[in-house]
Amino acid sequence: MLENLAVAAAALFSGAAIYVSVAEHPARLTLDDASALKQWKPAYERGATMQASLAIVAGLLGLASWWQTEEILWLIGAVLILANWPYTLWAIMPTNRELKAIAPEAAEARSRTPMLRWGKLHAGRSILGVASLIAYLGAAT
Repeated sequence: MLENLAVAAAALFSGAAIYVSVAEHPARLTLDDASALKQWKPAYERGATMQASLAIVAGLLGLASWWQTEEILWLIGAVLILANWPYTLWAIMPTNRELKAIAPEAAEARSRTPMLRWGKLHAGRSILGVASLIAYLGAAT
């Protein structure tokens, strides 16, 4: 039961991260600078809460699955999904702070570069999520 929940939580996290990387953020970048920044700010706040929660749930369920089964792939998957926390804090957070500090009406071209960087950095979250899901699926089979 825990194993199925771990896979489901990792899949939800991965799906959300991939959606942001391949659909939401590229669509945002088609907007003018001020509108893109204005859309990014609330979307980031809502998405961060959802993805952070999913990463914790998926990680804890993976750790519990490893504890019960002693299958190392559960531990690897848990470490990968939980790695989103330090990755976000150390790699993405400086760009988040930079974007949050720019008022949408003052965005102009100065927000475009960090917005592009943010998209590339966020792709790392998608990679960690998918890698975790692959490990979980390997452990579950």
